[in-house]
Amino acid sequence: MLLKVGDLAKRCGLTVRTLHHYDSVGLLEPSARSDSGYRLYNRADISRLHQIQALRRFGLSLANIGDILANPGLNLATIVERQIAALDRQIAQSKALRDRLFGLQLQLTRGEEPELADWLTTLEMMTMYDKYFSANDLKRLPLLDIDGTSTAGEWAALVQSVHEAIRAGFAADSAQAREMATQWIGMLVRDTQGDPRLLVKLNAMMYGEPTVQAKTGVTPELVAYVQSAFIETKLTIYEKYLSAEEFSFMRENYGKRADDWPPLIASIRQHMEDGTPPSDPRMQQLARTWLALFRAYAGDNPETHAKIRAAHQAEPYLFFGTFIDQPLLAYVYQAMAELHQAPLPGSGEA
Repeated sequence: MLLKVGDLAKRCGLTVRTLHHYDSVGLLEPSARSDSGYRLYNRADISRLHQIQALRRFGLSLANIGDILANPGLNLATIVERQIAALDRQIAQSKALRDRLFGLQLQLTRGEEPELADWLTTLEMMTMYDKYFSANDLKRLPLLDIDGTSTAGEWAALVQSVHEAIRAGFAADSAQAREMATQWIGMLVRDTQGDPRLLVKLNAMMYGEPTVQAKTGVTPELVAYVQSAFIETKLTIYEKYLSAEEFSFMRENYGKRADDWPPLIASIRQHMEDGTPPSDPRMQQLARTWLALFRAYAGDNPETHAKIRAAHQAEPYLFFGTFIDQPLLAYVYQAMAELHQAPLPGSGEA
C-alpha cells in the first residue's frame, strides 16, 4: 500500500509542507511517485518517519537526526540512553540546589549566620537562566554552572587564560590568542550542540546581565578579544586566495557585522526545521540579509566572489564555528534562487 503525501500528512499529524521539507533535505525521500508526480510513501518510508518523529521529541535538530539515521550502528536504544543521561543531569541539578538550600536551612535553624551572598548568587543565577532559556535549553547547555557535572570549570580555566593573555599584552593576531580563540569556539560549538539559537540566547544573557559577567569573567571586552583573534584565523586563510587589494578590503570589513550573523543563522535554522518554503516572504528577506552581509566584507566584484568560493571549497576550516552546515546552506541557496539572482558566490560564513 502506498500513501500520497496528503494522506500521510493527515495520518501522522504533520503538514504537507513539513513532509516536502523532509524530502528536500534528504531526510525522508518517498520511495515512488505517481504518474502525475505525486510523492508516494511505502511501509519502510513510514517506519523511517516514525523514527524521525521520535528523535524530534528528544529535541534533536534535523541535521543531527539525518546523521543518526545514516549511521546503521546507532539505534533507538542509544538515543533513549542519551535521553536518560540528560534527565539524570537535570535530576542532579535539582538535587544540587536542594542540598544547598537544605544546608542554608540547617544553619538558620541553629541560629547561625550563614554566608548569604553565595546562596543568593546561586538563586539569582538560576532565576536569570530561566529568563533566557527554556527547561529543554538548560538540559542542553552543560557550560552553565548549575551543578557539579557542568563544563563550567573548563570554561573558567579558559577565561582565566584569556584574561592573562590580555594582561600580558598578546595581540589578537598572535599565535597564542588565535590558539585560545580556536579552543573557545570549539567548546562553544560543542556545548551548544552546534545550535545557533542557543548561541543567540547565550549572547543575549552575557551582554545583558552584569551579574553573569561578574561571576564568569566573560565581559564584552573579553568576547571582543576572542572574536578578533578568531577572525584572524580566518583571514590568514583568505589571504592566500585574494589579491592585496581584495584582502585589504576584507580585512577592513570582515568583522564589522560579525554580530549580525548568529541571529540570522538562528532564524534560518528555525524556518528550515519548521518546514518554511524557500519561497516564503520571510525566507526571502533572510536571503536578502545574507547577501547583504556577505557583500559587506566581500565587495561586489564577481571575480573576488569566485576566489572566495574557491577558498571555501578548499578550506573546510572556514566553516568552523559558523554554525552553518550543508543542509542550511542548501536551504539558503534555494531561497536565493527564488529571488531570481545568481547563487551567493561564497559559501556564507559568520
